Amino acid sequence: MQHSGHFFGMRRLSHLAMLAVPFALFLLSESVAAAGATHHHYKLVDIGTLGGPLSFPSGPSAQVLNNQGTFVAYANTATANPNPNCTLPFNANGGGGDCNVEHPVLWRDGALTDLPLLPGGVNGQNGWITENGLVAGWSENGLTDSAGLPVGRPVLWTKQGKVIDLGALPGGIEGLATSVNSHGQAAGFSDNGVPDAYSMAGLTTQTRAFLWQHGNMEDLGTLGGPDAVAFYLNERGQISGQSYTNSFANPTTGIPTQHPFFWENGHMVDIGSFGGTVGVVNWMNSRGQVVGFLSLAGDQLSHAYVWDKQEGLRDLGLLPGGTSGNANWINDAGEIVGWSDSLSGFHAVLWKHGVINDLGALPGDCGSVANAINLRGQIVGYGTLPTDCGNEVHGILFERGGTPVDLNTLVSPASTVTFVNAFIINDRGEIAGWGFLATGDPHALLLIPCDEDHPGIEGCDYSLVKAAKK
Repeated sequence: MQHSGHFFGMRRLSHLAMLAVPFALFLLSESVAAAGATHHHYKLVDIGTLGGPLSFPSGPSAQVLNNQGTFVAYANTATANPNPNCTLPFNANGGGGDCNVEHPVLWRDGALTDLPLLPGGVNGQNGWITENGLVAGWSENGLTDSAGLPVGRPVLWTKQGKVIDLGALPGGIEGLATSVNSHGQAAGFSDNGVPDAYSMAGLTTQTRAFLWQHGNMEDLGTLGGPDAVAFYLNERGQISGQSYTNSFANPTTGIPTQHPFFWENGHMVDIGSFGGTVGVVNWMNSRGQVVGFLSLAGDQLSHAYVWDKQEGLRDLGLLPGGTSGNANWINDAGEIVGWSDSLSGFHAVLWKHGVINDLGALPGDCGSVANAINLRGQIVGYGTLPTDCGNEVHGILFERGGTPVDLNTLVSPASTVTFVNAFIINDRGEIAGWGFLATGDPHALLLIPCDEDHPGIEGCDYSLVKAAKK
């Protein structure tokens, strides 16, 4: 595994790369501004770094913020990264570089904690936190693989901050813990030493989904192909992820057919397909409902889906005139958000009670995407550049059935930091994501609402604000 790192962030990019949706063909979005709507102000918190230029949260579609307001991310130190494959981040000014050592960090109540790595390790990341403070991710351990690259091990961090090496499957040496529940069960993937030209993790060997509990790592198997990865684990011990169904590359994708799966009590269920060869899972709630996208025949278009044990696989449908869509999140009330294209461009959408709702986009933006929804029905995501439908430009909020609002217009006092993408919103209305400093460096950011649930926050403006037109 080439840990420089951005492994969690790369998961999102790999999802998008699997299915080439022609964003550039979407028409300019036109929606009514949030005239007359009022919102709370937000206090913007830059969690900072460990001395280097960059900090970033894993995701989207990762539990990086819990309902206690604890935010997990990873941050640069001032030390140059010794790894041979350090990478450049997407920088607003086109400069800089992510060639600094990066550590997993935890932010709570104004304090940033540098989480420990395994002995000998230089880099690490996290990407999941439970309600009781368990954290999942990976850490280097000071060893190298057969290609001379650093070995990354799946790890957990306890509530006391201790790091636990979860090990690897028989024959393997490395992997990643993608999620953990409050019972201390963890899910993720590990190599197993068997050569594989189509490794889901970009390795030279097979990648297998695992469940770790009571000190033991269990291979969850596959849907018939050589590889599987587990992304989501809920409090019931249910797991969802993706698996190859065969070992033969498809001409449209260059990889074997991939379906999403649901695993419970030793049994892996194939969620199915819509005729294509690509299936991705983006979220699973505490009830075992799974959402994501499935490609259609030919693998050029996708539809959003929801699956559960009771009703099976369902196509969530599209906006009028739409051809593709994606479901990014489902809350425990069964409300689903994502996006769909339409006759007027691609827009964030809400699927509720079997009906698709167009959430609109900010005037001038090419489109919008909804990343997450909390139990209050508040929805967050991002708007895209007017001239580049694939690039986020500002975080957006939808609440009380209103039209989208640029989160930067709700920050008080006004900030030189640009909040670019809202990854997650917890049930207290706190929002985690990332943005650019005036220097162009990307940082992990937290927005704390100045409302009745957050009294006495220093620097908060508790008056209501009328959403500004953009």
